[in-house]
Amino acid sequence: MELKVKKIHPDAKLPQYSHKGDAGLDLFSSVDCVLQKGEVRPVPTGIKVAIPKGNVGLIWDKSGISLKGAHRLAGVIDSGYRGEVRVVMVNLGADAFVIEKGMKIAQLLIQPVVEIEVTEVEELEETSRGESGFGSTGKY
Repeated sequence: MELKVKKIHPDAKLPQYSHKGDAGLDLFSSVDCVLQKGEVRPVPTGIKVAIPKGNVGLIWDKSGISLKGAHRLAGVIDSGYRGEVRVVMVNLGADAFVIEKGMKIAQLLIQPVVEIEVTEVEELEETSRGESGFGSTGKY
């Protein structure tokens, strides 16, 4: 499968795998910025992508920066989207988080999409779990 990428910023870096067999392609910031404590901001990558039809691009955290409090929010790139990839970041840490141009800020996973037909029904089939939700499986 091929991922077509267009640079729209001279300092943009193409998405890349850090290791053979990795699930996610690293995404890089194309700007220097500081995320203040509690701040939410879209961080530009300087690229546009063409997700192959029948697939979706999912943006996920990088574990190393997540440990420092910086996380991504949102993160679905539909195959028809052709705008700049921007990573919505939030700083949940106690201190400001510095993002440098060229820094890895998230990872992009390309996954197949199954299109479904939505059908309204009067009742749903019963299951052993039923309506048990949060915490229903216990701690251990």
